[in-house]
Amino acid sequence: MVPLLLVLLLALILFGVGFAVKALWWIAVIVLVVWLLGFVVRPASGGRKGRWYRW
Repeated sequence: MVPLLLVLLLALILFGVGFAVKALWWIAVIVLVVWLLGFVVRPASGGRKGRWYRW
């Protein structure tokens, strides 16, 4: 019974880690797309090379 519980616990942990990594990949892709759009979309009237962000 204990080995079965350990295997189920290991599968649950690996599933959770896999889901978290997949979610982080999607977040990274969304941030990359927004960052790249920042180079394309520039305000018409802007100073300092017309960047859409402040830093």
